[in-house]
Amino acid sequence: MFVAARRAADSVPRVQGVAAVLSGASAGFENYLLVGSDSRAEGDPNTGEGASGGGSRSDTIMVLRVNDDGSAGLLSIPRDLYVEVDGGHTGRINGAYNGGATSLVSTVQAALGIPVHHYVEIDFVGFEALVDALEGVQICFDAPTRDINTGLNIAQPGCYLLDGKSALAYARSRHYEELIDGEWRQDPTSDLGRSTRQRDFVNRSLQEALAQVKADPFSTGELVAAMGAAITIDEDLDPIDAAASLRTAVDAGLATYSLPVVPKTVAGAAVLLLGEGADAVLDYFRGTGPTPVPTS
Repeated sequence: MFVAARRAADSVPRVQGVAAVLSGASAGFENYLLVGSDSRAEGDPNTGEGASGGGSRSDTIMVLRVNDDGSAGLLSIPRDLYVEVDGGHTGRINGAYNGGATSLVSTVQAALGIPVHHYVEIDFVGFEALVDALEGVQICFDAPTRDINTGLNIAQPGCYLLDGKSALAYARSRHYEELIDGEWRQDPTSDLGRSTRQRDFVNRSLQEALAQVKADPFSTGELVAAMGAAITIDEDLDPIDAAASLRTAVDAGLATYSLPVVPKTVAGAAVLLLGEGADAVLDYFRGTGPTPVPTS
């Protein structure tokens, strides 16, 4: 069992050079920068943008704080948050990824003051396989739900075991609609609502993975192998050590957080600025403030 897990862990791809910009050890906690990336060759599932270009972009940005006492917190960083980007200009934070993982890590650390100790990039194609390896993740819907752009289609309210394809359609949805009183109504919170759903999905996925490992310890190697096909990590991260920390954190309960933001138009572009109360959340992830009340 351990040999299989170690073999799978050693085969996980690494992001070269990012370790040079990671923070040194912090007392009592570690922060993982979690980045969901999209291939530009495939294009944005909601807008079609980027289909003709190469490379990739950050579609989802989160920070996972794992504490030495076993507790943990998960923070979503809105992709449209307007900050000073590594390189000296201002723009949306997800634009920092155009300069690669090192640029995004440097931007999160400098613009938000959050130390980043490890970097984990999740490819959405591999995400499908990972969810399928878990044999699905259960999500409950209060009403018929759809996103025509991603292919999400829930015909009746209830709880469903989403396979990889359906989970990807759910996690990427920016035009999330519910059928209420005979009328399709789009989620007015847009990307912020999507972030809330993503945090919930990550939490449920971790809970499911932990439950499977507890029920069948021999499945550890298979799950690590599936994870290895979906992620790329910094040179210094040991996936097995990280998995052990996550098991403890998930057992204790994963608190989830969002940043208070306000919309603004800058040079004709719709962006988000940090709002009142943001520092209380950021200080926790910076390691300089107490644990705040979870926001979602």
